[in-house]
Amino acid sequence: MKRKLIIAGNWKMNKTALEAEGLVKDLVSNIGSVQKTDVVICPPFTALETVGRLIDGTPIALGAQNMHWEEKGAFTGEISADMLKALGCRYVILGHSERRQYFGETDEGVNKKLRAALEAGLQPIVCVGETLKEREARVTEKVLSDQLKGVFRNFAVEELGDVILAYEPVWAIGTGRTASPQQAAQVHRFIRGILGDLFTPHWAQGLRIQYGGSVKPENIRNLLAEVNIDGALVGGASLDNGPFARIVAVAEEMSR
Repeated sequence: MKRKLIIAGNWKMNKTALEAEGLVKDLVSNIGSVQKTDVVICPPFTALETVGRLIDGTPIALGAQNMHWEEKGAFTGEISADMLKALGCRYVILGHSERRQYFGETDEGVNKKLRAALEAGLQPIVCVGETLKEREARVTEKVLSDQLKGVFRNFAVEELGDVILAYEPVWAIGTGRTASPQQAAQVHRFIRGILGDLFTPHWAQGLRIQYGGSVKPENIRNLLAEVNIDGALVGGASLDNGPFARIVAVAEEMSR
């Protein structure tokens, strides 16, 4: 089954609105004419309005890095799906490993966020992945299986729409270490199989699964050459126009 490649840049806690303006103008100049690849930029909340304005009318889509599962209320410091929609967001990252590691997010919480995002009409990018300790203990498949069952608990396949999954081995995020294309492809294949069992094989075959973990222009081609890898969730390399534009250009060239 043919799946459209998707490249998403996760800026994390980087770039003021003013800094974002310069970067996005360069990106629009370099990749604003992409046709075969979905491209998403996920700046911090404070830069969403600025970035959204600059990419309006281009093929580049706006995404957020997180959201709360409630529509509104006494949740100081949080932001809702409707607030993101009002700023022009089409995508939202859910369950990133840094949210789990530093802020205590759980599969249960990601499950509630997933439902809220879908009900609001946002496209979720749901993250799963194992730590180095878990990989060395050879429990990667159990960890991922448990995460997937928790995140998608009580969902019917008809509710899931165009959910995107991102496999991000925690040991490869920001470390310079990258899962080999073969390692990544093996895990992507396993994830697709688990979701085929949880829902339907047909739906799982249509699901786009990104790889995230020290993605760079130097390794993106080999990663995308694997049939089960449908794009990338890019961290550090998305903070620089040159590397991110090169990653997108490779995806555009290799689009299936």
